[in-house]
Amino acid sequence: MESEPTRVMVAVNESSIKGYPHASISSKKAFEWTLKKIVKSNTSGFKLLLLHAQVQDEDGFDDMDSIYASPDDFRNMRERNKANGLHLLEFFVNKCHEIGVRCEAWIRKGDPTEVICHEVRRVRPDFLVVGSRGLGPFQKVFVGTVSEFCVKHAECPVIIIKRSAEESPQDPADD
Repeated sequence: MESEPTRVMVAVNESSIKGYPHASISSKKAFEWTLKKIVKSNTSGFKLLLLHAQVQDEDGFDDMDSIYASPDDFRNMRERNKANGLHLLEFFVNKCHEIGVRCEAWIRKGDPTEVICHEVRRVRPDFLVVGSRGLGPFQKVFVGTVSEFCVKHAECPVIIIKRSAEESPQDPADD
């Protein structure tokens, strides 16, 4: 009798570096760490649950230098946002398929802290893996940290993967 795979939720997000439409440094590091240290060669023993909490600007505009003058402009903006999230998940799903580990991936819009904790309650993974940008105490006050919130509020064990100094951009708030 085959046992159920260990279900590992990995929270992923896009890079905040302008013009860099790929996985953030922190979420890519968390994903790679999970594969290397948890899954290892036991691909049949795990299922990765890839959650992208897509943040929308408060006003709903990601491109403030653009002018929106028609309903089509807004539809195009929504489609572009959706495509960005799908592009991100496609990257992670392709990596899982390359090594033969099962996965599911989905997007939820909203505040990452609320979205991740809600999805943990809904999906009930065995544990959650999140990346950390390594913000200093001053930046934490103004930016806050998703990883710390998840440790306090997620209803499962949480593993935080820190990025190394050489992987960090000049401004640690960039990811």
